[in-house]
Amino acid sequence: MEAAAAKPVLRVAAICGSLRKASYNGGLLRAAAEVCEESIPGMRVEHVDISALPLINTDLETDGGAGFPPAVEAFRDSVRQADCFLFGSPEFNYSIATPLKNALDWASRGKNCWADKPAAIVSAGGGFGGGRSQYHLRQIGVFLDLHFINKPELCVQAFQQPPKFDSDGNLIDPEIRERIKKVLLSLQAFTLRLQKD
Repeated sequence: MEAAAAKPVLRVAAICGSLRKASYNGGLLRAAAEVCEESIPGMRVEHVDISALPLINTDLETDGGAGFPPAVEAFRDSVRQADCFLFGSPEFNYSIATPLKNALDWASRGKNCWADKPAAIVSAGGGFGGGRSQYHLRQIGVFLDLHFINKPELCVQAFQQPPKFDSDGNLIDPEIRERIKKVLLSLQAFTLRLQKD
């Protein structure tokens, strides 16, 4: 009797819009990677660093817009290889952060690397917990042809007591960790459904 073929592992590209080392949004993505490793078989969250991307400038493109600087090529390759995306989206002035917009734009140049892939968003911040950035990212996703899960949403009010994060930006709140798990399970189910179609 032949052994059953191993199921492929879904590759989740985790992209943080904040470049700060102790970013709470980065902390949510690190927690997501841990949750996957501990309790969601068949899914792996991998951090994709966007800090080395130059500011978008089409003068940097080569070969009539088909070639890109090395850091951009490496990033675009990571996006292409991912099955789905998990964005950690901080809110700057009611919108997404500049580094995230820059990354979205680079991977959309030429052949759009985001197209027809599922995604989820988590955010942490003051006030609405980054909720406005999430809705703006969803609007951008319409043009990029990204398919965001609708529920559950996760917007963490990072500055409420008791603390949700430690001084290094690591998530220490078990309830939010459980909510991250629900986001990941929804993203997993949605990704598998889209891959069947």
